[in-house]
Amino acid sequence: MRIMIGLILLVSFLSIPFMSPVKQYFSIPNQLTLFEKQSGYALPTFANTNANIKQDQESLTAFSNNIVPKESGQSSVFYEWAGLPIKKVDVKVLEDFKVIPGGQSIGVRLHTLGVLVVGHHLIQTADGKMSPGEEAGIKVGDVILEVNGKKIKKVEDVAAIVKEEEGKALDLKVKRNDETFNTTLTPKYDEQDEKHRIGLYIRDSAAGIGTMTFYHPDSKKYGALGHVISDMDTRKPIEIHNGKLVRSNVTSIEKGSNGVPGEKNAEFSVEDESIGNITRNSPFGIFGELNQNVKNNVMDKPMPIALSHQVKEGPAKILTVIEGQKVEAFDVEVVSSVPQKHPATKGMIIKITDKELLDATGGIVQGMSGSPIIQDGKVIGAVTHVFVNDSTSGYGVHIEWMLQEAGIDIYKDGKRDEQKAS
Repeated sequence: MRIMIGLILLVSFLSIPFMSPVKQYFSIPNQLTLFEKQSGYALPTFANTNANIKQDQESLTAFSNNIVPKESGQSSVFYEWAGLPIKKVDVKVLEDFKVIPGGQSIGVRLHTLGVLVVGHHLIQTADGKMSPGEEAGIKVGDVILEVNGKKIKKVEDVAAIVKEEEGKALDLKVKRNDETFNTTLTPKYDEQDEKHRIGLYIRDSAAGIGTMTFYHPDSKKYGALGHVISDMDTRKPIEIHNGKLVRSNVTSIEKGSNGVPGEKNAEFSVEDESIGNITRNSPFGIFGELNQNVKNNVMDKPMPIALSHQVKEGPAKILTVIEGQKVEAFDVEVVSSVPQKHPATKGMIIKITDKELLDATGGIVQGMSGSPIIQDGKVIGAVTHVFVNDSTSGYGVHIEWMLQEAGIDIYKDGKRDEQKAS
């Protein structure tokens, strides 16, 4: 009998977290962040109780469990049951904030910090074939920052020093991941080319296409792509010295299919007029400032944003280009969204539902990265990656993390209240 009673108590104890009222209670956040002048936010219900707003605060109004932010400030909402407070929710209302959504096809030209080593090159010396760079311990993916104390900005800088020194040992400052070290490299005479060579393939720039995500007219700052730009050979993120943004023209689409991602083919010239600079290349995209206003001719007016906990499953739209420079709006579905407390690149899963877009691209294709996602009149994020086994679906990043990477402080104090349950 004791064993039976014990088992019943154990099962009852283990089942408590799965009981509906308990699950509802734990779904109630401790803190909540909203924007003034935006639509109401529905708090989770608990055992048919209502959320009652604290009366000495005027930044909110409440109707049952729906709270509406009125003006910036701090407030509190209490859940009451049988007249007793059982849960307090601290609510922070931020100042109204808006950005202009993008959707334009852009061309990107990055110049690396130093020169990037992308391969070893064997040269024919009197002692046989060898790579002086490899002998010096330099690996693919390393970045050469200085040679003989001189800062390196382009491939020609290295070539000039090698020619000038005529085979003398060179002192190199090299960056590998997060570490910097010094090494000595002695160029060898290449009997075939009749020149001194270092035996390394190096690169100082990279180019590609993508999509503009947002533009903040007050600060002139923008965000694009939604993911980091990596070198095509080393697959490592490119550390940039500077960069240039230009308009690009989509010429054709290679449709995606399961297992094979599609691609936008676009053309641009680095000689074209720059529309902005590139100062940051991060896991959340590329960022900088625009030097002129850009229009998409679809949604050109400033639009509010949604924080991660405000994004919901359901219909949405993306802005992107599939022909020329014409930005169009297409239907998508937000399949899932994670209310994130800290920056992360995979915050949403979206699915393309628009027949026209599916017919043209097969789904999400390379070059579509950065396409802004719009839901209920708010910018909620950007398209980032396609699923390899399902070209109609992919990941999205929440807009608040891109804004943070762009150096735009929507919280004013530099801090974000955590959207978490107790």
